[in-house]
Amino acid sequence: MSYQSEDFSVDLRKCTAPPNYIWVNSGFSTCAPAGENVTGAAGCFSPPYAAEDTKLSFSIEADGHYIEDTGNKGKEDCGLLYAGGTWQPDKIVRKGTYHYRTQNGLISLAVESELVPLFQKAGFLVKIRIKNRASRETALKVNVQFDPGHPRLTDLSSWDFMPPKAGGSGMMKVSDCVWENGEIRVTLVLEDCMERRIGKDQIYECQAAVVYTKAGESAGAGRLSDWQKETEEAWKARLRMADRGIPALNSNIPGLTEYYHRSLISGLVCLWENDAFVTNPFPATSGMDGGSICCYPWDVAGYSARTLVMLMGEKTLDFLNKMLDSGIDRHICMSLKGDGQGWCSYSYSMWSLMNLYWTVVTMTGKGLELFDKILALFQAEEERLEEWEDLKDYGRQHNLLEMRSCGYEYVVPSPNAERAWCYDRLSDIGERLGRKDTAGWRSKAEAIRTSLRENLWDEEAGWFRCIHPEHHVEYIYSIQMYDALRFGVCDESMTDALAKHLVDGRFLGAYGVSSISAEDELHYELNDPDWSGGGSYSGEGPELAETLWKAKRPELAWDVLRRHFWLGTMAPYIPQEHYCDKPGMPANKRANIIAGVTGLQAVLFGLAGFEIGLDGGLTVDPAPAPEGWYEVKGFPYRDQPVDLWIDQERMKISVDHEVIYEGEIKKTVIQ
Repeated sequence: MSYQSEDFSVDLRKCTAPPNYIWVNSGFSTCAPAGENVTGAAGCFSPPYAAEDTKLSFSIEADGHYIEDTGNKGKEDCGLLYAGGTWQPDKIVRKGTYHYRTQNGLISLAVESELVPLFQKAGFLVKIRIKNRASRETALKVNVQFDPGHPRLTDLSSWDFMPPKAGGSGMMKVSDCVWENGEIRVTLVLEDCMERRIGKDQIYECQAAVVYTKAGESAGAGRLSDWQKETEEAWKARLRMADRGIPALNSNIPGLTEYYHRSLISGLVCLWENDAFVTNPFPATSGMDGGSICCYPWDVAGYSARTLVMLMGEKTLDFLNKMLDSGIDRHICMSLKGDGQGWCSYSYSMWSLMNLYWTVVTMTGKGLELFDKILALFQAEEERLEEWEDLKDYGRQHNLLEMRSCGYEYVVPSPNAERAWCYDRLSDIGERLGRKDTAGWRSKAEAIRTSLRENLWDEEAGWFRCIHPEHHVEYIYSIQMYDALRFGVCDESMTDALAKHLVDGRFLGAYGVSSISAEDELHYELNDPDWSGGGSYSGEGPELAETLWKAKRPELAWDVLRRHFWLGTMAPYIPQEHYCDKPGMPANKRANIIAGVTGLQAVLFGLAGFEIGLDGGLTVDPAPAPEGWYEVKGFPYRDQPVDLWIDQERMKISVDHEVIYEGEIKKTVIQ
């Protein structure tokens, strides 16, 4: 099976994302429709070009009658009426209607537009098709209104969490369709926008493109249809990359396949392809709306590592090297240029780098030569941070979850639990390399886990605590506590106690999980779903589900994951965060996040139970869904596709299209 663009389409009538979240990108440029109209576009980002306030709009003349396209919500003759659209990875298609009787008789037009981000060019194009539905011939003309705004060149080191604001000097018109401001040239390219007479059921078609270049540089020649073809081909190549690395999922379970596809496209839209960047492709944290076209390790290397390696293969090693060279031990993220951004390191960056390294080594067999470099970085952080009872003090909110109240700070379960995991993985690789100093690392891992149980676990409360200065204790019901379960800290009784909170009205809502349990009166709030309640960072819910499958709580794991299935049809890609009590997302955060791939990872590595070990062996330990069947086709293993089919009672595994096991559901090892 090959992935097709249509597999990821979304009916915009069903979309619950805020209007400012609706963008489309080519991997080189990203652009947005202008509100609820049929043809307009507003905003474009293509590093280093930032054109936040660019506006391209259109109006129609039919037999001299003016028809606006402004999304007018009044009465009478409101111009072109928006009738919905479809988001696809390579374009946004919108439809509209005009059916109104004028002094000259009935004018009836069906209008369709395609908004297309350009590839290997900074900019976008709009193609417009108008069908004359009237019974008579009509003279049609499309008028183009363009405001270049205040575009600016933004250095590749300066693209961070917020999209670059407009702020370049004013544009001067230097010819009919060219504007400049000293550093940028903006060119408007028009095709076939002149007046033509169109008979009944005939089509009027025209196109317009906006291209950004450095001042004095030409936009280049060529038909706009060829430019659109370049974007289509770029997306086809990206989908072929997915074919090679990401298994296909088939199922009769409502919503599961759609959610899996939405998770996959959430990763693909984060791959930027520009030879000027430090790597090509460059996996960005976000980017659809121009924000976070950079790499925060926790998002990219932490939550998304396995998908990244399945997509990029050995190329991931080059990306990891660039992160190591960027000074990620001193900065919070890596820029498009490859240097560090931000004034401090971040507490989850070290585990994230180690996680990506482990994933590269186990899934590709490459990268062992980086061991000493990774080890030195890890040990330097261990020496830098203050330690109490084998647990590190991570300081205040800026270095942890960035909550807006006192709570998850200082000596906390996570990322201390992640530290123990890192010591174990360093021991595993070190032993494979013949190192003689791994016993101390094993002992340190167990010492950390023991301290977490003895010093941070409260048996009576059935929950973890955080230790603040002067031994002040905070009980914060944060979803981050479940990382201690994921990284092997919890025994069976602790797991049972943690699981009791995963119910409706506490951590669970009808549409996801809450980052803070609603039972926590001190810390729960609704204006910051990311880590403060009422919703969560989009990687958390699926990651929790995977954790529960691995902890042998399959019913609870499924209950957590299924609450996210609405995202499969109600959003074009998974946002930075979303609400859990209603199917929506806040409008003031990033429109997309690479950690959206945790959905497909929960399916592959939690539900289906695939896991590759350091020895190169593949374990398949699947759980059945509560009802129906699912099938994973083409899990990549030693250049041989592995397929799994499973219902409530039986399973079948094939390697390179040959059945190796068929029978009752059980853990299977493939060597």
